Amino acid sequence: MAHDHDPHRYDRAFAIGVALNLGFVVIEFVYGMLGDSLALVADAGHNLSDVASLLLAWGAASVAGRHPSRSFTYGLRKASVLASLLSALLLLLALGAIGWEAIRRFGEPVAPSATTVLVVAGIGVVINVATAWLFMADREHDLNIEGAFLHMAADAAVSLGVVVSGALILWTGASWIDPAVSLALVAVILIGTWRLLRESVRLSLDAAPRDIDLDAIERWLRERPGITDLHDLHVWALSTTRNALTVHVVADGPGPPPDPLELSASLTERFGLDHNTIQVEGPRADCPARCDAT
Repeated sequence: MAHDHDPHRYDRAFAIGVALNLGFVVIEFVYGMLGDSLALVADAGHNLSDVASLLLAWGAASVAGRHPSRSFTYGLRKASVLASLLSALLLLLALGAIGWEAIRRFGEPVAPSATTVLVVAGIGVVINVATAWLFMADREHDLNIEGAFLHMAADAAVSLGVVVSGALILWTGASWIDPAVSLALVAVILIGTWRLLRESVRLSLDAAPRDIDLDAIERWLRERPGITDLHDLHVWALSTTRNALTVHVVADGPGPPPDPLELSASLTERFGLDHNTIQVEGPRADCPARCDAT
């Protein structure tokens, strides 16, 4: 998450993704009900949660570019992290509902229309792959965009699984395949979403981003000329694309003290930390007591 991107560059991708998936949700739900296919209804519910997730991610990407104010001195960049967390939670709720209905259907089996399942789910594969492709380029640099990509990629896999379900039902006539595939899809999506949920929670609690090596940063700082010690090193995410650092460095050697501006520029170039606050101190004996707080 070392790169900052213009949030408006995603407007077109989000608009296309929302329009395609919202239209498909309606088609999939209607034909799922008409064809008595829980797999289709389950996929429609999952797709609806992804539409909400896309809208959250879109809104977060837009407000993240707003300038800081007296009330929000960092701006609203953190909204992108919260959107990622809400997206994961919405998906968990959808998965719970799908799993519950699938278990119920084992006791009350319904024979779905296999042909309807095959056709509608096949359309879903195409739509979800196309939408995921819109977010592929920057997914490694932005957790918010990665969340959108993962949802769409998971949807493509889910729709492909539903296609397989329809083919098996058409071949065997076994109605239990529909809820069984639904449960399998729930498990696969849950596993695939775990990393997004975990990282969103971490960043919401101001943990160091997963791609930041604090030990490497500390070693690099200690090797800089003029720095004899350091403390109160903190790194956290301002957003899903920007990271911040604060540190107190002690310079009580014979040479000149380090230049905070040069240190900040080097930290940005080497570690992708683009909002740095570096406090240069004299000997620890001259440091106020509050400097000992971690």
